Amino acid sequence: MKVYGDIQSGNCYKIKLLTSILGIEHEWVEVDILAKETQTEEFLKKNPNGKIPLLELDDGRVLSESNAILNYLAHGSALSSEDSFQQAKILQWQFFEQYSHEPYIAVARFIAKYLGLPDAKAEEYKSKQLGGHKALQVMETQLGKTTYLVGDKLTIADISLYGYTHVAHEGGFDLSVYPHIKDWIARIRHHPNYVEMA
Repeated sequence: MKVYGDIQSGNCYKIKLLTSILGIEHEWVEVDILAKETQTEEFLKKNPNGKIPLLELDDGRVLSESNAILNYLAHGSALSSEDSFQQAKILQWQFFEQYSHEPYIAVARFIAKYLGLPDAKAEEYKSKQLGGHKALQVMETQLGKTTYLVGDKLTIADISLYGYTHVAHEGGFDLSVYPHIKDWIARIRHHPNYVEMA
């Protein structure tokens, strides 16, 4: 299988981390979004939405959206759950990541890291801080109760939120005020099959 992605993107890194933890063989195809490589005719045939990550299976089928890819790849593994309620809790955190976390933390990071925090984006960058800290506080509260986001074992809920949380400082978020998140990041980093973002 092939994974099309930008290793510096948290959404793409999630897939890289999962494939490493589960030992899934794949070919990584680096895509430069700033060079508009996701907007080429060839890429748009694979994903009309023109976004990465994108998973292409051996038989030619494709799957987009990072959390959908995580669910597909983790199905039947220890990072997923056969219990319907536990699986719904995993999905709950993944929806939280896409709607309450990523739009603030990932966007602030993109403005700062990729765009160099231009004056024209300063107000938008500042506006992302409140929502980002609200999301981090939700995580901090949960991680004060459980070792991982859904109980005492690592799941794809953690992989989903780790992607952008562990680099949140690049978007101006000081993680030192979130001790439970810092401990959670350390636990994930100590996984024997852990792989760095780049």
